[in-house]
Amino acid sequence: MTLDTTPLTAPIDPAELKEFLRRDRTVGPPLEGGTLFEGWMLLLGLCGAGLALVMIFIGLVTEAFLDTLVMGVLPLIVALLLVAVGWRLSERSNQRYKMARYRFARFVQANGLVNEGRELDRKLPGILFTVGRSRVASPVLRREEGRFVEFSNYRYARARGDRRRWGYVAIKLNTLLPNIVLDARGNNGLWGQSNLPVVLRAEQRQSLGAEFDEHFTLYCPAGYERDALYLFTPDIMARFIDNAAQVDVEIVDDWLFLYAKRPLVTTDPATWLWLMTTVDALTQKLDQWERWRDDKLPEPASAESLPPLVTPPPAVAAEGRRLRQKRELLKGLLVLFALVAVFVLEIVFVFSLAR
Repeated sequence: MTLDTTPLTAPIDPAELKEFLRRDRTVGPPLEGGTLFEGWMLLLGLCGAGLALVMIFIGLVTEAFLDTLVMGVLPLIVALLLVAVGWRLSERSNQRYKMARYRFARFVQANGLVNEGRELDRKLPGILFTVGRSRVASPVLRREEGRFVEFSNYRYARARGDRRRWGYVAIKLNTLLPNIVLDARGNNGLWGQSNLPVVLRAEQRQSLGAEFDEHFTLYCPAGYERDALYLFTPDIMARFIDNAAQVDVEIVDDWLFLYAKRPLVTTDPATWLWLMTTVDALTQKLDQWERWRDDKLPEPASAESLPPLVTPPPAVAAEGRRLRQKRELLKGLLVLFALVAVFVLEIVFVFSLAR
């Protein structure tokens, strides 16, 4: 796909921007840098101003004019300066966001994408879409000419105050494939721990050679090791290493997903160039995957005995459709049991000393 990033950096006509904001209601990407600092500055300034006014009132009532100057007037001036600076920075951030929305809308239009806005609880089969609550994809961009591709930023909550943010690409395939996950090593934690939202069982790991294993840990269902080798031929492995070594990859049903722990739908031209290059490089090889057939499916009966089909038969046997995950509940119960055991041992130890 030819990508035009010019709208993301082109100058903006103020009249066009004003007209765009008047009639456009599309959802744009998050503003890089955000407005959290400005918000805290405004809050601190307002609270400081309120406290300073209280001190001034107390000083005037008690006729402690010097204390009023030191404890009230001077802090009030500082607080008002904080409010003014915070308000100015907030206004600048708001203007930058309006300009980013305008540029983003022009970019979407120039590249034949469709902005579907915000979607709650996006129904997709990938592991990213099965965890947490309050799941939101925003904005959702779709390329509907040629092979279906979807780009979006995604967030969900694991617990109160624990919000996770991702970006993903969803590519539609023309056939069902076994559930395979490529856990990229380049985006793992400091101690090498996976950043995937679920924990996959270690016995499902499959080596595809030292060079590929340096970049990805591959998981496939038991019994599908040969199928993984068939799907990930050396040329396809080279594509993943060159283009997708910083994102996690999942194949599930008739979808290919790319996951990143950062927004992928942005106004950054470099991000879009990398993203489109990656998608194009991978989709050029998907025809090889779509020739795969699962030899674990039972042989069909003779044509004479087959009734008319209402739905197509499954293309993947049941054991290959989903990877097995570690049970989070069992893990939590084991941790709770350990804590209770330590507490009981401490009580026993204290009572033994008391004797």
